[in-house]
Amino acid sequence: MLFIILIINSLYFIFNLILIAVWREMMAKHKVLPQDTDTKLTVIIPVRNEEKYILQLLKNLNEQSYPADNFEVIVTNDGSTDSTESIVLNYQEEAKYSLKILNLLNDASASPKKRAIQKSIEISSGELLITTDGDCSVSPNWLISIQQLYKNNDAKLISSPVTFTEKNTFWNTIQIIEFASLIGSGACAMYLKKPNMCNGANLAYTREVFDEVNGFAGNENVASGDDEFLMHKIAKKYPDKVFFNPDFDAIVRTESQADLAQFYQQRRRWASKWKHYDNWQVTALAVFIFLANLSVLAAYCMLDNYFGKSILLIKFSAEFYFLYSVIKFLGYENKAKYIPIVQIIYPFYVVFFGLLAQGKGYRWKGRSLE
Repeated sequence: MLFIILIINSLYFIFNLILIAVWREMMAKHKVLPQDTDTKLTVIIPVRNEEKYILQLLKNLNEQSYPADNFEVIVTNDGSTDSTESIVLNYQEEAKYSLKILNLLNDASASPKKRAIQKSIEISSGELLITTDGDCSVSPNWLISIQQLYKNNDAKLISSPVTFTEKNTFWNTIQIIEFASLIGSGACAMYLKKPNMCNGANLAYTREVFDEVNGFAGNENVASGDDEFLMHKIAKKYPDKVFFNPDFDAIVRTESQADLAQFYQQRRRWASKWKHYDNWQVTALAVFIFLANLSVLAAYCMLDNYFGKSILLIKFSAEFYFLYSVIKFLGYENKAKYIPIVQIIYPFYVVFFGLLAQGKGYRWKGRSLE
């Protein structure tokens, strides 16, 4: 058993060294080349009860460096019971871009977000579709960063970075670092043409490829996965045309979870799609990460001997440097001192939600979903 634990953690150490090398190469090779801005863009924002944040996002879009007459914004109001709709309607006159609101009935859809995006695409006119969430904020160069990568690479799908808005609280900091590990590893996998994860809060794909792969068909009954299931379908058809956008201007900042209960429901929602993956490589990687963190829990029980300390040193050393590289890119270098705390907590989190993923059902936005 001790030998197996050692092997798993040694492999995890090598895995992180690969991530570090790939991240460094990806960042070194990235450059933004000037391009025309003739691509018609559609920004799709599915919302439900986002009165607190939606106005700020609409204002961010009003400040885009991309020509306002060449992108449209569709806010898909999915049964909101607050003032989200009136806020969007009141902003239509101020918006420099075409701002539409699509109201959907609050029905019993198995996957409300997929339905909202699908309905938005049906009334959209853009060549490149870009999705984000109502509680997000974006930089003035967000759209042009995505569009230039699309034009320079003839991309079919672009995953851009997402992080949490800084709140200067310990709970917020923990979430920023934990989420950075997902963004960073997902970016490296995409750079290696082995994409395994992305985030619908900052995702772009062409209308043409969405139709080619038949959109969300095949996983309509899974509430989550409007991003990753679609990415896997596109990557299977166009393995060299799926990209991560390593540009600081492309970062989307979203709201972290306010408390542990909301965090639990969000992570349970994410974990709910793991068992639906049909790509053995993605599944194998998830199992490997689970086992690596499970072995750390075993090492915690052996801290009184050299072996236990060695296991933790192997796991935490390369992992620390990789996490530091990602949070530095995201603009949160000042939070590096908290990385060891996250590293200590993280194995409990991974094992807990890995086991939880075997069940089903969670609550999100006031709805019970599976």
